[in-house]
Amino acid sequence: MLEILYIIAITVEAMSGAIAAGKKQMDPFGILIIACVTAFGGGTLRDLVLDNHPLVWVGRPDFLIITCSAALLIILVRPWIKYLTEAFLVLDAIGLITFSIIGAQKTLQLGHSYLIASIMAVFTGAFGGVIRDILCNQVPLVFRKELYGSISFLAAWMFLGLTMTSLSMTACIVMTLITGFALRILAITMNLELPKFNFDDQNKKG
Repeated sequence: MLEILYIIAITVEAMSGAIAAGKKQMDPFGILIIACVTAFGGGTLRDLVLDNHPLVWVGRPDFLIITCSAALLIILVRPWIKYLTEAFLVLDAIGLITFSIIGAQKTLQLGHSYLIASIMAVFTGAFGGVIRDILCNQVPLVFRKELYGSISFLAAWMFLGLTMTSLSMTACIVMTLITGFALRILAITMNLELPKFNFDDQNKKG
């Protein structure tokens, strides 16, 4: 089940990376690089921090082919991208929670604590987008838009908590997916976000 969701997640994230690169008028090579970084960046960072090898895309080159294919598809359908915005938001929400669950689960399997597992869940879920935005010369969306990284963190702790019960792993995954997805969609529709700080304004007032 998780592998199917993971394939959906890397496909969607690769597409979002390709769109971001296209908006910056990058060439096809740049689009492919940004797409792959978006799809695998968070998981790669997690595995490097935890010294876990081989990296996912190294051990499973078929995943790399999937992400490159997704990026090429975006190039081909670029005239219709504007009509698919809502669909991408929904799929991205699924991707975020899926990555978060996988990040937490893998970290536990490597023998680390629940706290480290929750942090690695956020790395896996959100940091591909952070790297994407940095390479596209933007302030990462995760730091300035609707609740994103915090939802990844909450979803991770929900999953970790459920694994301590008598529920099956499938039930833990499904319940976390549904709850995390609902929270992310709620954050988007209601524009929920953490407080923002503008130190420039404070300096001007002083």
